[in-house]
Amino acid sequence: MGCIESLKYEKILPLGASFKECREYVEKNYAEVWYVEPGYKLFDEYIIGLPPIALGIEEGTKITFPYTKPCHGTYLLRIEGQEEVERVRKTAKTKKQAGNIR
Repeated sequence: MGCIESLKYEKILPLGASFKECREYVEKNYAEVWYVEPGYKLFDEYIIGLPPIALGIEEGTKITFPYTKPCHGTYLLRIEGQEEVERVRKTAKTKKQAGNIR
């Protein structure tokens, strides 16, 4: 299992954000949004939260997603990861782009 702390990331929303706040931020600020269920694996970490979990992709190489640290809370972070972006595009079940979900 990986460790988010070992990756270079940027915090978008601070620790203590709600799952709803994270989802709304991604939906409002990203043109390419993919939805996954809890338990989806990113960067060798399982993502937990209330479904649907929104993942935002930008510049084709950066992915923004909510991450929960047990006993600490949830925050929204952005990580550079071309391979993870490509995997999300292939394995996520639904996509919202330019206002439409498919």
